[in-house]
Amino acid sequence: MANSIKIRAKLKGDTTQVKCLMTHPMETGLRKDSKTGKMIPAHFISEVMATSGGKTIMTAYWSGGISKNPYLSFDFKGAAKGDEVTIAWKDNQGGSDSETAKIS
Repeated sequence: MANSIKIRAKLKGDTTQVKCLMTHPMETGLRKDSKTGKMIPAHFISEVMATSGGKTIMTAYWSGGISKNPYLSFDFKGAAKGDEVTIAWKDNQGGSDSETAKIS
């Protein structure tokens, strides 16, 4: 899923605030298609990782309980303006994507 992540990272004092929006269907596998009546297969982001300066700063393990097009926001310390933050996700069907932003 190319270009499925929008990310912003802003330094406030000594803390970097990261906000990102991921485009993904996040299907639980428990919902039926209204036209066919067949179950829609599970398709959800299972892992989200954030890295900066060659270090993993955050890892989240998700399941089908997260809403469609999930929004993620977190803060971390130890970065400076101009450093980069990368968000990467993997889903339960083998899909993945990543995006990098400079801290402003």
